[in-house]
Formats: sequence, C-alpha cells, structure tokens
Amino acid sequence: MPVHAPLNDTETLESFGERLQYLARHQPRKLALVDEQGSLTWGELVARSNRIANRLRAAGLEAGDTVAGLSENSADYVALFLGTLTAGGCMVPLSGMASGETLALMINDCDTRFLFVSRRNQALLEQCRAQLQRVPPENRIGLGFRPADSDQDLDDWLADTPATTAPAPVTLDDAFNIIYSSGTTGTPKGILHDYRFRARQIRRMTTYGLDRDCINLVSTPLYSNTTLVSVLPTLFNGGTLVLMAKFDARRFLELAEHHRVSHAMLVPVQYQRILADPEFDRFDLSSFQLKLSTSAPLRAAVISDAMARWPGNLREVYGLTEGGISTSLDCAAHPDKWDTVGRPTEGSEVRIIDDQGRELPVGRTGEIVGRAGAMMRGYYNREEQTREMLWRSPEGLVFYRSGDMGRLDQDGFLTILDRRKDMIISGGFNIYAVDLEKILLGHPDVADVAVIGVPSEQWGETPLGLVEMRPGAATSEAELLDWANQRLGKAQRLSAIEFREQLPRSTIGKVLKRELKEPYWR
Repeated sequence: MPVHAPLNDTETLESFGERLQYLARHQPRKLALVDEQGSLTWGELVARSNRIANRLRAAGLEAGDTVAGLSENSADYVALFLGTLTAGGCMVPLSGMASGETLALMINDCDTRFLFVSRRNQALLEQCRAQLQRVPPENRIGLGFRPADSDQDLDDWLADTPATTAPAPVTLDDAFNIIYSSGTTGTPKGILHDYRFRARQIRRMTTYGLDRDCINLVSTPLYSNTTLVSVLPTLFNGGTLVLMAKFDARRFLELAEHHRVSHAMLVPVQYQRILADPEFDRFDLSSFQLKLSTSAPLRAAVISDAMARWPGNLREVYGLTEGGISTSLDCAAHPDKWDTVGRPTEGSEVRIIDDQGRELPVGRTGEIVGRAGAMMRGYYNREEQTREMLWRSPEGLVFYRSGDMGRLDQDGFLTILDRRKDMIISGGFNIYAVDLEKILLGHPDVADVAVIGVPSEQWGETPLGLVEMRPGAATSEAELLDWANQRLGKAQRLSAIEFREQLPRSTIGKVLKRELKEPYWR
C-alpha cells in the first residue's frame, strides 16, 4: 500500500549495488569505514559486500527476499547490509534489546531464510533457535564465531566466493529494508521501506553535507532508522564511517578528535552525556561541520550548551520511522525557535487534527499528521494496521498519524508536547508531561526527569515526577515537589516526586515511559 507524496514524475534510480561498483572503481583506496577491529578502504568494503551478494545468491536468495541480521555496529555488519542490497534482497536489521521470544517472532514474521548473528548476540540466538520456522541451520551464519548448529562463521561461509558481481536490477518500488517498531508484547510491526523512500531521504540528507567528504561518527545501532538516516547517504556518496559498537561519551570524544569527524547523528541523551563529560572542553572538535539530533525533542538548554561549546552547527530532525512527517530546525539560523523541532522540509506538509479528525488552526494543540516524499510502503503483512495510521484531508490527500501531540506557530514551526497515549487527563484537564518536565529541569539539582500519569481516585489520574538528581544534590523529594508546584498551574500540579538513580531508556535514548508506568497501573 504505497502512499508516497509525489515530488516529481521523472525520478530515476541508481541502485546501491550500482553505486558501490562505481565507488570501488573511482576511489578504491579511500577510507570507507573504521570499526573496533580496524579499517576498510572502499575497494575492500565493496569486494566483501560483493562476495556476500554472490554467496547469498548461491544459497538461493531471490529478488525481494529478506535477510535478517542481529549485530552491533561493525564492518562486517555494514558489508552484510550492502551485500544484501547488491544481491537484490531486503535487509532486516534486528534489535539486540529484544527478548528471545520477541526476536523469534520478528524473524518468523519477516519470512527470512537467512540469519546472521554476532558473537555478542549468541545468547539471544540460543534463546530463540528452537522457534525459528524458516531459517535452516546452514543459513544461520556467525559474524566472528561459529553458531552451534551451523558450524559456519562468515569467512567459512564465503570460502572462495568471487569478489566481483553484477548488481541485481531494482526499481523504486522494490523493498529496501524492514525495520521493526519497538514493542514489548506480541510481534512488533515491520516497517517496510522501498527504494523510493531511501532515494528521497538520501537526496535530502546529502544537502546537510553527508557527502563524499564527510566523516560520520556512528554511535547508535544499525537496526534504528535514526542511524540509517545518516549512514546510508554517507555510504551512497562515498564518505567515511567511524563505527562505535557501543556508545560511551568519552570514547566518542576521543574518536571524534582522532578521526577529525565532521558529522554525527545523536539522540538527546547522548548530547547530555557528551557535554557533561568533565574533559569535554579539552578535546579538539574543530572539524565538526554539523551535528544532527533526532528520536526525541532536544531541550533548548542542551541546544544552547552545544551551540556555545561544540564547533559546527546543530540541526534537529523530527520524523517517524514510517516516514510521512519530516521537520528540521537549523539551530544557528533560528535561535528563537529552540523549543520547537523546526518547519516541514521540502516536499513535506504537517497539519494538526483533533480527536474527531478535524483540522485545527495555528496555535491549537492536537495530533500531528503529515505527508512527505518519503513514506513507507506499509507495515509488512499488516494492511489493516497500515490503514489505521492514515488520515485523509478534506482534499483527499493521505497523511500519516504520528501519535504525537503538538501545535504549529504562526511561522510554521512545530512544537511537540507528548505522545498522545502519554497525555495525562486529570479531572478532565489535558496535561502535557513536557510542560511539567521543563519546570523540573529548571531546578539546578535536577539532571533528568520523566513525568507520567498514575491512578488517582479523586482525579482519575494525576502527574508523578520521576527524577534523576545531579551528583551531590541535597534537595529532598518534598522540597523539589513544593518548588515545582509553586511554578505550575493549579490543574498541572504534581502529586509526588520520586527520585530514581537512572531512568530506563531504549538503545537510542528514549525514556521508556511505558516501563515506568507499568507498576502503577497493575
């Protein structure tokens, strides 16, 4: 069910496979990537990707077939992704944060017959091996180790496979990748992107400098669209990737200085931890041209700190893995808009609707819907759930529902307030957690905070503040509660404050509010 917003009627496609062969011919000795094990030139990376493509075909991969990978960031994982595309396959990067049961559900759901797993994820493979329905043992390949039931690591499997190949022909409508949404129960939804989605996204991100000359430091996992948004244009344009298998703020700074990094896509919690490093100011970060931020709104105070102390511009990007919504904030150009996530990018449109699906005027709060050049083909094998995500405008245009609450200002800048499902309704009043969180973050002893709704006999639900305090803070829970409530409206007041050593987060830094709320709603 493709619902792309058309940009023009004359789009052409250069496939990743074709582009890789071009890069191998024209810049074989240029550095392609660096990981914890070493480095590869473009000639070496493309040769390894071609060998993987040839071996997948020999093992029966046909055009459009899926290939699943479960690995931390590494050169071999990038080569697997590129080899799958070169062979005409559809890559399915899987999350190492999933349980064995959920992992098996995703592997079976995407219909793959190929599974590549790194040594770090060996235990997860053991948990789900018995539940795998379609992946035969000979197609379970280890990245750096030999799985117990296949006795093949990647090098064994490749053997003497040739390093040259003819890339499979593809069209704009062919499957590129499937990314699974985060989910704690049942099977997460598989978000299917086609070549049109990625081609349009690559074109847009190239304008941000992710080109042949960029050196991109990658510290979020490849199963996240956050990561692929910056990795794919870097690869397509022949730039250089510096891969971190696991994020660490000090190591990020060391790598950035050593490799003269020019670009990085980070999530808000990473900015906080990097800027909080006591040695931050001694590192030479003068090579940075642009930092990108996504996955959650970046707080204005953090933007201010980064713009003051970290060379290069900062651009905030808001969108869905599904596509459809795309806004961007150029922080240098709009210092008065740091509380927003910017304006719709070229070819994109954002509107605000109420609970009945009626469009709301500027300044009113409702659900954010959008349409853009890059829109998923749909949730894999889930047409009904795909339809549920759609909103049709009075003109008959198809928009995607975001599930986020927000508002547009007179200048077209978008402010995000909360997830619709996380909005707190207390005594009939709508309370947006972000408004309360901003107040609490204004206290000098508060390092981070999440406000959630908890049951209340009197009000139905009521806001609770869960707070990480700064080291050495002396403020008590009662003192902080009183301080915050003096600054909040009567209908917004917090019922309580609870201190937490650390708020639970996903691997890309999102606070897991569902996990925080669960104990209170049992």
